[in-house]
Amino acid sequence: MARQARAIQTRTSILLAAAEVFDERGYSTATITEIIARADVTKGALYFHFTSKEDLALGVIAAQLELGPLPPQRTKLQELVDQGLLFAHRLQHDPLTRASVGLAMDQWSESAEGNNPFHGRPFQSWVERLTEVLVEARARGELLPHVDPAETAELLSGSFTGIQWTSQVLCQRKDLTGRVIAMFRHLLPSIAMPQILPTLELTPDRAASLLASRAADPEEEGAPADEEHDCTPEGEGGTCPEGEDNAS
Repeated sequence: MARQARAIQTRTSILLAAAEVFDERGYSTATITEIIARADVTKGALYFHFTSKEDLALGVIAAQLELGPLPPQRTKLQELVDQGLLFAHRLQHDPLTRASVGLAMDQWSESAEGNNPFHGRPFQSWVERLTEVLVEARARGELLPHVDPAETAELLSGSFTGIQWTSQVLCQRKDLTGRVIAMFRHLLPSIAMPQILPTLELTPDRAASLLASRAADPEEEGAPADEEHDCTPEGEGGTCPEGEDNAS
C-alpha cells in the first residue's frame, strides 16, 4: 500500500507540473525536461506513468472528466445538474481541473490547422457524458417529448464552456457557480417535464454538500502498484523513450 500511495502521489505531482508548464508555455513549446524539473522527479519516474508529452497532455485534460462517484439522485436531471455544479466548484478550487480546461482551450486556439492529435476530445467527451444522462432521463419520462438528448448535450456543453470562460476573464471564476445556476434555470424549463422542475436543487452550496456526503473510498482503482525506476540509456537495459525532451 505504501508503494501504491507513493506512485499515486508521484503521478499527481507530474500531472500538476505538466499542467503548469502547458499553461505557461503552451503545448507546442513545453518540453519534457521542463516538466521533470518542475515536478522534481526523475525521467524514469515520468516515463513510468506517461509514455510521451501527448500522453501527459491527455492525462491533464482527462482530469476535468474525473468528477468521482456522486450519490445517485431521484431524477437523472438532478444528476445532470450535480455534474455541472461540481465541475464549476472544481474549476474554482482545484488547480489541476483549471489547468486541464486551460490546456483544452489552448489546444483549440493552437489547432487551426487541424494537426493537434487531441483537438476537441474534452469537449466531445463532455457531450457524450451529458448525452448518456439525458438518454436515461428521457427513458424515465423526465424530458419533454421534443427534446433530442444529443442536441441538448451539445447546447449544455457549449453554454457551460462560454460561461466559464467569461467568468474566468471577468473575475477569475469567482462568480462561476452563480452563472451556472442561472444557465440551468434558463435552460431546464425548455427540456424538463413541468413536474420535475420543482424537485431540482439549484443552490450555491450544492456541490460542497455533495462532496461532504460522498463516502471516502480507501482503495484507489487503477493505480500502479510498483514505484517507477530510473531510465538508463539504450544498450544498458533501459526502456525509456528517446527524443522526447523537445517533442512537440
